[in-house]
Amino acid sequence: MSVRILTSVGEAVRPHLEALARLRIAVFRDYPYLYDGDMAYEQRYLEAYARSRRSVFVLALDGDEVVGCSTGIPLADETPAIQQPFIERGMVLGDVFYFGESVLLPAYRGQGIGHRFFDARERHARALDGYRWTAFCAVERAGNDSRQPTGYRPNDAFWNKRGYQRQDDMFCELDWTELDAFAPSAHRLRFWLRPLDA
Repeated sequence: MSVRILTSVGEAVRPHLEALARLRIAVFRDYPYLYDGDMAYEQRYLEAYARSRRSVFVLALDGDEVVGCSTGIPLADETPAIQQPFIERGMVLGDVFYFGESVLLPAYRGQGIGHRFFDARERHARALDGYRWTAFCAVERAGNDSRQPTGYRPNDAFWNKRGYQRQDDMFCELDWTELDAFAPSAHRLRFWLRPLDA
């Protein structure tokens, strides 16, 4: 498969927002997020990223089809729920460039695209100048969760290889509706940090 990587900054991503919303819904249905997608929420979420002049969208394209995307935004432009753990630790919001998520259709995994996503976002953060850290958060499930598919492997080893350190005292809670649920529920996500110049 020939996949092209395209980096868009801020408003330049706008022509792709609907495709990105559909992609996020499709990928996040799977474990561990089990997200029962909401197109209206997705469009609001992505719109907030597009409005940030320093945000980045790293798109994976197969022809004209968006098959993957990775996002980043200054932490100062993120929501209070994402900012609060950094404030509590005494970190300066303006020092951190936050990575929203990476989503990639299953058929395109295992080809190094995940590394290309991180490379592009870290390069973007360096080019902006003034950032000292990159960070992201990820949902955690119990090891004995009955919904975990056979052969499931978390991304911890990949993130460690990229130089990201799991934080034992930095968490946030985000609400979403799981598959087969009738209302949103709170989910705990753990933060991972890396010095940008590492």
